[in-house]
Amino acid sequence: MSTEFDDLIDELRSEAAMDRPPAETPDVGIVMGSDSDLDTMAGAYEALSELGFEEDTGEGTESRFSYESYVVSAHRTPDLMYAYAETARERGLSVIIAGAGGKSADLPNMTASIAFPVPVIGVPVQEKSVDSVIGMPTGAPIVAVDAGKSFNAGLSAAQLLASDHDELAERLIDYHEELESGVGTVSRELHEQGIEVFREDH
Repeated sequence: MSTEFDDLIDELRSEAAMDRPPAETPDVGIVMGSDSDLDTMAGAYEALSELGFEEDTGEGTESRFSYESYVVSAHRTPDLMYAYAETARERGLSVIIAGAGGKSADLPNMTASIAFPVPVIGVPVQEKSVDSVIGMPTGAPIVAVDAGKSFNAGLSAAQLLASDHDELAERLIDYHEELESGVGTVSRELHEQGIEVFREDH
């Protein structure tokens, strides 16, 4: 096992032993089985960023709400997966978004089992990953989005946190109202311009 790998596990366990207030710890953990999953998982970052979250890279953030990110492979680095999931609650995480691809996409459900009771939102990176991600037995819950829909996973994570944070709930409401407004604008333009002109303009 490499020194860098050992150090990473030690850092996670060290953070878990610290007594830090919730405002100083990441609220959301984002993990993926490989850095090749990053393009698919980027939607989670985009959703959280749109709601005012900042990424915590170990130096803290100015925002009240933040997220962290790691590559954690259930098959290639099981020790890291265990360390990450086991320390999640003690390190202040309130929810984890876990994405994995392939037919053996075990990271989301293994993380959900180990990190319990911290809720885990599974993101199947590919269509063939869906059955693996959602295939949990009764008593071992996981929430999952459709294949590739990591943006929705980010929104869902924020919704879970919003029950304890009115400020975040307001941001979600504003986001939803912006969506409604956008659809209303497009609907009016389509109706008033007609299909042919609308398609030319858009």
